[in-house]
Amino acid sequence: MGSALETLCGQAFGAGQMEMIGVYLQRSWVILGTTSILLSLLYIFSASLLKLIGQNAEIAEVAGMFAIWMIPQLFAYAMSFPMAKFLQAQSKIMAMALIAAGALVFHTILCWLLMLKLGWGLVGAAVVLNLSWWLSDVSQFLYIISGTCGEAWNGFSLKAFQNLWSFVRLSIASAVMLCLEIWYLMLLVLFAGYMKNAEVAVDVMSICSNIWGWTFMVGIGMNAAISVRVSNELGAGHPRTAKFAVMVAVVTSLVISILLSLILLIEKNNYPSLFSNNSEVKQQVSELTPLLAATIVLNNIQPVLSGVAVGAGWQAIVAYVNVIAYYAFGMPLGLVFGFKLDMGVKGIWIGMMIGVIIQTCVLFGLTYTTDWNKEASVAKNRIKKWGGHGDSSTIEKQNGSTLPSTH
Repeated sequence: MGSALETLCGQAFGAGQMEMIGVYLQRSWVILGTTSILLSLLYIFSASLLKLIGQNAEIAEVAGMFAIWMIPQLFAYAMSFPMAKFLQAQSKIMAMALIAAGALVFHTILCWLLMLKLGWGLVGAAVVLNLSWWLSDVSQFLYIISGTCGEAWNGFSLKAFQNLWSFVRLSIASAVMLCLEIWYLMLLVLFAGYMKNAEVAVDVMSICSNIWGWTFMVGIGMNAAISVRVSNELGAGHPRTAKFAVMVAVVTSLVISILLSLILLIEKNNYPSLFSNNSEVKQQVSELTPLLAATIVLNNIQPVLSGVAVGAGWQAIVAYVNVIAYYAFGMPLGLVFGFKLDMGVKGIWIGMMIGVIIQTCVLFGLTYTTDWNKEASVAKNRIKKWGGHGDSSTIEKQNGSTLPSTH
């Protein structure tokens, strides 16, 4: 839900409406804090819910205990994600990186102390996660209020409680868009557990999914970058620069993903040994590598296009695209290939790829046919409607930035 800020903060920053960025941040805190209260009920009753769906009683009890200990992290994330988007919109990435690096060092030391040295087990893991997240939150908040963000933070404001419903709708659309993508992969791994040789199938899917996840970090980085860039440029009234930024991001991500895929293909008989000693698992991972390589290429273009959608505020449209591509085509085809045609993990993965291909093609068509002048006008109206002054002041005037302009 917090990814709505990528659209709003980015466009407000581009339009020079600096004071509204802080208001949007606070609105997101109000909405995500309220949502966290509701979600905490799932944490509290997770043991009973897991038993209800047939999970092993012992596992359910342990998971339920861990979930209750993790409630503080839920609220920490509700604070953290909006602050990250608030800082990203202003391109204050180095500060975020340094805070994250410090939190990681703290997290690693505390993990060793509580989990290994003192033997606290899962409770220790929960305590470490809670403390690490809140350390990061406090550090980011102190950085924000220290004056380094200028007019973007003018203290707490009652404006945070205005236009909440419009904000909620965009937040829900953002959540649906992202959840449909995340759940898609998780469900495919879950289905692998119902295959004949379930242990091997889950191992193969997990290995390939992890590699996909690591390479996907490139796409995630490009997603954040293009989302900020598009929203900034649309807010500033620079449609041609926004369009040019999209082209650069797509080409860059494509080149990097092709290089990563080539490395995997060259080492397809060697890298599975890093994950497993089981010969059958290694063989299946090696056989699945060509499909994995193709997926990496596709899936590093798709986040860029999703980032464009977020920057422009198209979350609701992309949510519909994801439902059709993933759940009307990709998942049913994966189940047919994997179970009915007895193609196993490869069949599930082929179905998943088809879903990604459909989604990528639709997003590409949507981006290609976009009237960027119209989108810049929509961004200006959105800022005016939700509390800005309606002036399309450029970033250069308000913030001393030197963004290139092609208009």
